[in-house]
Amino acid sequence: MRQLSRRMALGKALGAGAALVLGAPPARATDSLRVLLDWFVDANHAALFAAHYSGAFTRQGLAVELTPPADPNTPPRMVVAGQADLAVSYQPQLQILAAEGVPLARIASLVARPLNTLLVLGNGPVRHVADLRGRRIGISIGGTDEALLGGLLASAGLKLTDVHAIPLTFDLEAALLGHQLDAIMGAMRNYEQVDLALRGASPRAFDPEAYGVPAWDELILVARRDRAADPRLHRFTLALTEGTRALRDNPERIRAAMEADHAELRSPLNRAAWTATLPLLADDPGALDRTRYERFASFLLQQGAISRTVPVADYTATP
Repeated sequence: MRQLSRRMALGKALGAGAALVLGAPPARATDSLRVLLDWFVDANHAALFAAHYSGAFTRQGLAVELTPPADPNTPPRMVVAGQADLAVSYQPQLQILAAEGVPLARIASLVARPLNTLLVLGNGPVRHVADLRGRRIGISIGGTDEALLGGLLASAGLKLTDVHAIPLTFDLEAALLGHQLDAIMGAMRNYEQVDLALRGASPRAFDPEAYGVPAWDELILVARRDRAADPRLHRFTLALTEGTRALRDNPERIRAAMEADHAELRSPLNRAAWTATLPLLADDPGALDRTRYERFASFLLQQGAISRTVPVADYTATP
């Protein structure tokens, strides 16, 4: 559910759909798991790769296949269709799908805090939320970005009708730098914000949770609801937790191993994003803050992104 941006070019060396099988060697009896990523391999997936490089998957008897998607919008529904065991997704996306009756359950978190933000150019006219009135704002994820933007605007007494929200399917950064847009909603603060800074644009960020929007888990792992109790998923979460600890203890070893396997990660942007992302990763991937999910569901309902709320227990699990 990320916008098309310069990050797409950074991932072409890997190629969509190229699977990476990680975990136990063939000599040992193993259980297989297929995990669909949300995007090309990047720093947001560091804990998954750390579970491999540290041997955590092996110790849990798992052979884990990580597959970048051909279409980043499809992984959750592919899990529902039985084409994968897990998918990297987003809390807002999960709650919108749950309200639609899509049978998914959150299993773990990779980034248990918001990454989505609104960016403007530092030398531009927007210095406060109120300055967004009448401005052109590019959004990349229909219901989710509109809800976040609506909550952000409300902090200054504005509504979505007070701005020109423009859904885009192309590079939001280029549109902002080319002054086709005054702001972009849906940028990731550990990638697009970092990239704009590297390019000398001095971006100014308006983080929604700093303006009254309830906090949310940006990156999560989801499974089919009727398979949430699968013992393999419990072992997967244990391995992910162990891998996260290994990542905290020796981040440079994990980074070097990822770069050795994925040359595209050696770029200045990806290395800067690695530094920006590590402090944001969930320390305890299996931990679930039910109150956070309840508050954000109420926010989505208030913003009109969902027509009903669903009990958190219906779309979450702690295997």
